Formats: sequence, structure tokens, C-alpha cells
Amino acid sequence: MIVITGATGALNGATTERLLQQLPPGDITVVTRDTAKAQHLADRGVTVRYGDYRDAASLPSAFEGADQLLLVSSNDPSADAVSLHRTAINAAVRVDAGRVLYTSHQGAATDTPFKPGRDHAATEQLLAESGLPWTSLRNGFYLHSLDWLLGPWRDTGRIIVPAEGPVSWTSRTDAADAAATILLSPGAYDGPTTITAGAAPTFAEIADIASETTGRTIGFDVVDPDEWVAGQVGAGSPEPMARFLLGMYEAAQGGYFAGTDPLLGSLIDREPQTVRDHLA
Repeated sequence: MIVITGATGALNGATTERLLQQLPPGDITVVTRDTAKAQHLADRGVTVRYGDYRDAASLPSAFEGADQLLLVSSNDPSADAVSLHRTAINAAVRVDAGRVLYTSHQGAATDTPFKPGRDHAATEQLLAESGLPWTSLRNGFYLHSLDWLLGPWRDTGRIIVPAEGPVSWTSRTDAADAAATILLSPGAYDGPTTITAGAAPTFAEIADIASETTGRTIGFDVVDPDEWVAGQVGAGSPEPMARFLLGMYEAAQGGYFAGTDPLLGSLIDREPQTVRDHLA
């Protein structure tokens, strides 16, 4: 049985849908904090269980019987993500899950300026110490994030960032389909597994792509980080969130998102979506 957390969200929800195209619904169990949100899956024969990383007592019964357990990472910037992940991994150990798959990130590293990357690295260490077979799905930075990380460039005609660097922008749909393929190939992928698009354009290169796709000249500037944060705050973003996002640009500058891997295309049997596809 495949047990999936976060199946009412975009990423693992898409993975669940892909699995349902190839498996009987009785082979899939989803775990959610709000079972009502998974009623559409229950109506199709999927087992729905309550489980919450913040409620340790709920997880062993939620994970019971898992030959494979797909753990979604916490997406709450204010949460102690590593503690939440530790709770989930401990529950997986308790029920002797056959394999744990975790939605990590390409930029997982202990020294990255981007906090989620440090959390992912710490979680991967917990998995390595758990004694369970595990796969870390190191997805590239999600392509749809460009919609806000590039700022209002369609209105202003300029892309303004606080640091410059290459990023292997990767479609969330492609990553979800790749996860489904890996789940259908139990044991074929072990440990950190890099899932990225085939290119890692810089923000300056994205400005050129935007110019080509729109037929307009889109400018590009790198501004002082404090100036950028002040601009974000002035536009209504809380300063902690602005500085959280600043870490992403600084990690890009440090090369944490620069690598690419052909594995994604092989897993989904098509060319991964590109920045050009998204902007067009």
C-alpha cells in the first residue's frame, strides 16, 4: 500500500491523481489534517485517514500498513519544520514503513542561505539515521514561483532582484509525475534523487526570454539587498517574509540551485517544462 501525506495539496495531490491512473484506489491511502478536503478521493475508493505532523499520536495509525510512505515537507515558513518532520519519521519507524519518500529540494544543504534548504538537509539526515529505506525527492525550485519572484515585470517592464544566479526552475506537475513513477518503481531509487528541469537560467537570462516571448524589451537590474527588502515591505510584504525570500536569491547567487539532471525527462517520458514555456 502507498500512503501519501499532503494529498489535498498541489504537489502530492497531483502525484495521487497520476497514481490513480495506474493503480486501484484500494492500493492508495491518503493522510490529511482535514478529511473533508479529501472527500473527492474517498468517493473514488481511496482510504482517507486523519493525521497531522503536529499531533504525534495521530500518525502511527495513519501510516499503518505503508509499503511506501510519501511525506510532504512542511510549507509553513514560521514552523519548526525539522521537528515536524522528525515526528513523522519517528511514526514511520514505529510502524516499520517499507520505504519513506520525502519531498525535498535540490538546494538541500546545511550552509545554504535559504532556510528551507537547511531544513531539508536536516530532514535527510534524520531519514539516513532512521534505519528505514528512504528516497529524498530533491525537486528543482518550482517554476510557478516565478510568478511572484520576478515581481510585477509585466507591468513595469523590468525584472528587479537582490542577487543574481542560475536556478533549475522545475514544473511542479513534472515533479509530481516523477514522484508517481518512482513510487511505481519501489526500491529503484535510493537516497537523494535530483529531479530538475534541463536548464538553469539566470535571472538576466530570464529577462531575455521574457523579452523574446512578449515582443517587448524587458530590463533587468540587481539592486542592494536592503533596498530590495525595503521595497518589498513598502509594497505590503512583512519584513520577515521579505528576508525569507531574500535567502532564496542569495542561495541562487551561491549556486545552490544551479545543477541540472536528465533524470526528470526519463521519469516522465517527455521534455520537462521550461521557463520559456511558462512565460509564454
